[in-house]
Amino acid sequence: MTAFTSSFQWDRYLGHARVLLGLSALISELLAAQRPRGFFAMALTVFLVYSVVVSLRRRSHSRVFGLLALFGDTVFFLILADHGTGQSIWFPTIFFMYLMVEAVALFGPREVIVVVAIAALFCTATRKPHLAMLARIVMAAGTITVAFSVNRKRLEGRIEALTKEAETAREAALTAADTERQRIASDFHDGALQSFISLQMRLEICRKLLDRDREAGMEELQQLQVLAQAQVRELRAFVRSMRPVDLDGANLFAAGRRIAENFHKESGIPVTFVGGDKPLAMAQEAAAEVLQMLRESLNNVHKHAGATRVAVAIEKADKALEVSVDDNGRGFHFSGSYTLEELELLRLGPASLKRRARSLNADMNLESRPGRGAGLKFRIPL
Repeated sequence: MTAFTSSFQWDRYLGHARVLLGLSALISELLAAQRPRGFFAMALTVFLVYSVVVSLRRRSHSRVFGLLALFGDTVFFLILADHGTGQSIWFPTIFFMYLMVEAVALFGPREVIVVVAIAALFCTATRKPHLAMLARIVMAAGTITVAFSVNRKRLEGRIEALTKEAETAREAALTAADTERQRIASDFHDGALQSFISLQMRLEICRKLLDRDREAGMEELQQLQVLAQAQVRELRAFVRSMRPVDLDGANLFAAGRRIAENFHKESGIPVTFVGGDKPLAMAQEAAAEVLQMLRESLNNVHKHAGATRVAVAIEKADKALEVSVDDNGRGFHFSGSYTLEELELLRLGPASLKRRARSLNADMNLESRPGRGAGLKFRIPL
């Protein structure tokens, strides 16, 4: 049975229709003006009984059971076609339409082609006058049904592929969300939490100093005030980095310039920004990811580099966007220039930035100059 439709529902409705068709055929034969044909009447009676049995067993909708039912219906159509007349091909025609609906609803193009081929060959090979018209009907209706079945099979495959893609995207989103939560927790633990712990310890020291030496205690309080102010700036930068990037009314270069300016205001570190001034043809989701990479790179400089200046550049080169962040801070504990593949192999560099680069299919290069700074460069294809 196909996944496109509910096989149980189709089994039930088709079972009822089969019983009605069998009963109609038998009544029509018995009420005919001429004497009912013995073999044909008996065949109709057997088919009616078979239809009732199949309808009552509609829960047994396995593929094997369905194929047996399709085979029985095909044989019945051949009997109807063989015993019809030129004036009574309407009933074989109706039953053939039913047969096509059954094959399409419960099976695929292969079964439809087999049924159409058997019906067409029988009507063509059996040289009876009344079958000439029926053969044309079978060929026309069968061709349309086969085309419909093939197209439906293609759509089912597309739906299945899209379902898998959606599931993969959902899993990727869950993984990304988990990674982001871990990054936020790590940043908060290494930054704000450690600063508050240090503040708490120094407050205890300050309390003891005030009991023994008021002047030393006041000096310690001034240092704590400076520490608290620095912590407020760091928390503001942290909160700002968590906000979604706003691209409304501005292009990527303008948004990058604003991020650089805000970084300078919050950290006090001078920033040199180089960028274009024209709108860039880039999807909004990708542009937001690029700006988030820039935010994160600058946040890492503020937290870890101890830099006194930063240079930021966002430029279009050929069919790619190049983003670079260069500082004069402490650099990383390792030295040299590394690509994204090398960083992942050696487990070096910021993990979240490597993940974001992968999501954009971007090239990433990290240059570390211990004691003299570091440089990050991303090349994002457009």
